[in-house]
Amino acid sequence: MTAGFPDMLPAPLLVGAALLAALSGAPLLVRSFPVAFGQRLAALLMSVAALAGLAGAAITLIFRVTATYELAWSLPFGAMTFAVDPLSALFTIPVLLVSLCCGIYSLGYWPAREHPRTVRKLTFFLGLLVSAMLWVVLARTAILFLFAWEIMALAAYFVLTTDDADAAVREAGALYLICTHVGTLGLFALFSLLKAETGSFAFPAVASVSAASPHAVAIFLLALVAFGFKAGIMPFHVWLPSAHANAPSHVSAIMSGVILKIGIYGMVRTFSFFTGIPQWWGITVLVLGIVSAIGGVVFALGQHDIKRLLAYHSIENIGIIAMGIGIALLGITNGSALLVLLGMGGALLHVINHATFKALLFLGAGSVIHAVGTREIDLMGGLLKRMPRTALFFMTGAVAICGLPPLNGFVSELLIYLGFFNGAMSGAGAGVAAAALAAPALALVGGLAVACFVKVFGVVFLGVSRSEACDHAHEPGRSMLLPMAVLAVVCGAIGFAPILVAPLLDAAVACWQPGLVVSGSSLLSVAPLAWISILAAVLVCLVVLLYWLRMRTVAATTSVTWGCGYLAPTARMEYTASSFAEMLVSLFAGVLRPDTHLPWIASAFPRTSHFASHVPETVLERIYLPLLAWANGKMAPIRKLQHGQLHLYILYTLLTLIALMIIPA
Repeated sequence: MTAGFPDMLPAPLLVGAALLAALSGAPLLVRSFPVAFGQRLAALLMSVAALAGLAGAAITLIFRVTATYELAWSLPFGAMTFAVDPLSALFTIPVLLVSLCCGIYSLGYWPAREHPRTVRKLTFFLGLLVSAMLWVVLARTAILFLFAWEIMALAAYFVLTTDDADAAVREAGALYLICTHVGTLGLFALFSLLKAETGSFAFPAVASVSAASPHAVAIFLLALVAFGFKAGIMPFHVWLPSAHANAPSHVSAIMSGVILKIGIYGMVRTFSFFTGIPQWWGITVLVLGIVSAIGGVVFALGQHDIKRLLAYHSIENIGIIAMGIGIALLGITNGSALLVLLGMGGALLHVINHATFKALLFLGAGSVIHAVGTREIDLMGGLLKRMPRTALFFMTGAVAICGLPPLNGFVSELLIYLGFFNGAMSGAGAGVAAAALAAPALALVGGLAVACFVKVFGVVFLGVSRSEACDHAHEPGRSMLLPMAVLAVVCGAIGFAPILVAPLLDAAVACWQPGLVVSGSSLLSVAPLAWISILAAVLVCLVVLLYWLRMRTVAATTSVTWGCGYLAPTARMEYTASSFAEMLVSLFAGVLRPDTHLPWIASAFPRTSHFASHVPETVLERIYLPLLAWANGKMAPIRKLQHGQLHLYILYTLLTLIALMIIPA
């Protein structure tokens, strides 16, 4: 192997992975091709692409490869420039890992023989989506970035609306398409301002643009809004719950685990362009993260739909990532390499962690939905006995997302906590207060997340079944269990051995801020990663010991769920999703604005009555939609310009051209 071999290998592997992923669904476009065989071939091609890309990403991070490539083309925006560096490579890891697992999972969850009408569309656009996401993180010029971004947006729309015969799916797709294109409009403005600032559509070098420049504030705010829509940061999250709930479960895993992270990548890459970042930038991102984290988990508590509940937890975890980014920006302001390492290192690790445990949870939820035919939590129950492997994998994801040891969510949240503590002790001005506020906020999020997943796991897997479908539920096939097992192993591996991923994070953080994070700095020197491994080993040994003692001392018996002494317990006596979370939902009623319909009892012998509760999407239903309705009414006179007369449209175009020629450039 020559000395330059590691520098030459990653780009062909990652570009090849992107091209192969884009072509993975092509066989299904040939009508004469057997559709079932085409689906299996697509899964194989996606697997090869993912493995090749993961190899390229690993080489880039281990050897800290940075290479830029230019290809001439005829478009009037400069050369097509793309690059491989550790920051891009780290974001390709969740894209490729989750895509690998979801491609295999789809063989059992969405088999061609049961979905002949939609499998071609789903498989083709899923491959195109993965390819576009890879090109987004490789792009180094605005035009290539926007091309890939738009392909990603449209491909995501088509896979989201796979089951387009359902009106709810079509509505979710329309809302997603509106929100993603609002974000795209923001990107057009962002790159135009960058062009005005730097004189080129190529991405500027790291720390080459002054944050005190005339356009810097506008670029920062546009990045928050445009990429915030894609990432699902509150209050730009309104498309996310319905999209994740109505998409096929493996598509939900990709949307939540990966697509949201592309929005995070856009923010991180944009922030890297600036030097002299003011303190209020970091405080703004930190506060948005706190609002998203608390708001996401609070809304999750009130959900009855298992996939909508998981969608709100995605908003929560995006908030946690934003909190880490905020601390890193405060570190840049203060010139503190420690805060940059802990904040950005924790945020980037949480990008990978959230992708793995959230994909695991969505695939687990998909297995449950596949077995019982409903997303409604209150119609499930007792599935631990019938689906023990799925229950184990779902519990693994639940422990990880709650930030509990010994799994990976604990590690990334610990790094962010350490960033908060160091920021509160060594910061300056308002940054100290922001960091001090963030630590208890993250603790509150963790406690509420535990309560939410105790509710989910208890209602779905414990107790007795609440429907006939649960009585006949069974484990899915190997093609669905294997991807969940892989993701569970990754969650455990990072939780048990964070030392292995620390050098990869160091490389990505150093790429993001090479002037501040010198080569000698490392997460191993500022965080107790070795002690985390020891703690994880001790915890596992204690759990195994307690289980062994219990099995030796307690005889195995089978009985119905205890009904508090009642001799004839039924499923109606069990906790429901509403009853379990009622106290916490009431505590946050001012934010959630729950709709509750109580039974009406007017006599000693009342008629049959019902109780119902629903937590609306408050931001969408109480803020955005009324505002849009008001704007629609005010703009009614302008709609008279859209009258369908072609000759007047031509006149509008002519007048616009004349105005553009008169106005000086």
